Amino acid sequence: MFEYDDPVSWRWTAMILQPDLVTSEIVERAKGDVTAKRGLRAVREVRLEPLREGRAAQILHMGPYAAEQPTIEKLHAFIREQGLRPAGKHHEIYVSDPRRTAPERLRTVIREPVSA
Repeated sequence: MFEYDDPVSWRWTAMILQPDLVTSEIVERAKGDVTAKRGLRAVREVRLEPLREGRAAQILHMGPYAAEQPTIEKLHAFIREQGLRPAGKHHEIYVSDPRRTAPERLRTVIREPVSA
């Protein structure tokens, strides 16, 4: 079970948008090249996977990632108020670059797939 303040319980996937021309074959070839050159074991976990989300509720969080919990709670309250329920993996879109943006100015879109 996911517990917000227990990062050990989190199950997450880092996703990077790829253009349509990137195929599974290209990804597998790149994984082989990286493994041969660098020997990075984590490369085995890389995969090309489409995101088919459907209907979702979202909210913009302003501030540090560690302060997201109240924003997520607002999103969940909104979902309940609409008579909906969470129906998939919560995910986040990082609008700001944390290397160039002060933590209090970070912007993150928090999305939760929903169903009736």
